[in-house]
Amino acid sequence: MTSPSPVQKEFRASFDGRGPYALLAAGVVAAALSARLIGMGHAAMAVAAVLVVAAAALQMGWDRVKRRRPGPSRTGACLYFLRWALGFALTWLNPFFALYAVTGYYTVGREVPRRVVRPGLLLTAITMAGSEIGGMPPHGPILWLGFFLLLGFNLGMVAVFTRFAEQEEARALAQSATIAELERTNTALQQALDENAALHAQLLVQAREAGVADERRRLAAEIHDTLAQGLTGIIAQLQVVTNTPDPGLARVHLQRAVDLARHGLGEARRSVHNLAPVALEDAGLPEALRKTVAEWGERTGVRAQFTLTGMAEQLHEEVAATLLRIVQEALSNAARHARASRVGVTLSFLGDEVILDIRDDGRGFDPLALPARSAAGGFGLDGMRARAERIAGSFAVESEPGHGSALSARVPLVRHDR
Repeated sequence: MTSPSPVQKEFRASFDGRGPYALLAAGVVAAALSARLIGMGHAAMAVAAVLVVAAAALQMGWDRVKRRRPGPSRTGACLYFLRWALGFALTWLNPFFALYAVTGYYTVGREVPRRVVRPGLLLTAITMAGSEIGGMPPHGPILWLGFFLLLGFNLGMVAVFTRFAEQEEARALAQSATIAELERTNTALQQALDENAALHAQLLVQAREAGVADERRRLAAEIHDTLAQGLTGIIAQLQVVTNTPDPGLARVHLQRAVDLARHGLGEARRSVHNLAPVALEDAGLPEALRKTVAEWGERTGVRAQFTLTGMAEQLHEEVAATLLRIVQEALSNAARHARASRVGVTLSFLGDEVILDIRDDGRGFDPLALPARSAAGGFGLDGMRARAERIAGSFAVESEPGHGSALSARVPLVRHDR
């Protein structure tokens, strides 16, 4: 069952206000038509008329009390039992006045306190049983037996309907509690949604700031990988020119310096537009790495070798650019610090991963004892690790003093967009 609808509530209010008058009028009409048939004398009819007027006056007074103080009350209980007494007396005079007395069944739950509901129903059942046997008092043992049987039947029906009413009330209370809990939950949910909206806005601001910071780091790394490394190579070539008395050798190194400057200029222009490195413009990653390693070895005089394993695939330009930049940084670090005689670069395509290994036989270092990067220093190992992690990869370093070093980057194999 559900709680009463607005239409049901309106009907109940209308019945509580007008129903007793209508039932009293019906009882008066029925009693007037049956008065001679049941043998009512003039005195009984006069008494009945007085009681009917008293019942109407009582109901009007009760209506004013209910308007001031709606719901069950002690005053309502007193008025209920007074109305029962009038109904009982009228039914004693004429059984058809039970049409008015039956009002006690329908209004008791809304007009008297709970503790006196059952006594009120019992008294109304007595009045109804007396009417059903033909009027009070019963004459003879047969009518008394019929009276008690009908009283038992009325009380049984009252108990059944009272039980249903109590169950309906319990369900209504439970439903009201559920609705109240849902309202509290909805309020809490709305508060949570408002808090989430504020948090979402805050996260958007933080994500925007993080994106700006990441873009700054990317641009710094690009400048380092293009201008800084190119200028370092140019300086190295010019130092050779400065220190050599051989004009032929000087011209060779000057030409290399010019080539490095042109290469660096192209890289700078493309970095500004966030394009792939120049080496990747017309070739795939394996060919770009092979060319980079060969040019570095020729420039530094170190024996350098590139090896490709697995079936090479066309990588996404961001993945290819990242791996190429890692190799360029690793070779630059090897030229400045490793003092190696051999360097090996291996690119491996293994299933859904691409692995890049750079090994040298230089003097090595302790990875745990590296000094912090200075303002004039390069991006070094931290920069290479950041590059790999930016594309969901990983970066590992293995080295010890006097035994060379090995760098390894593992990144997902993301194919080129076609």
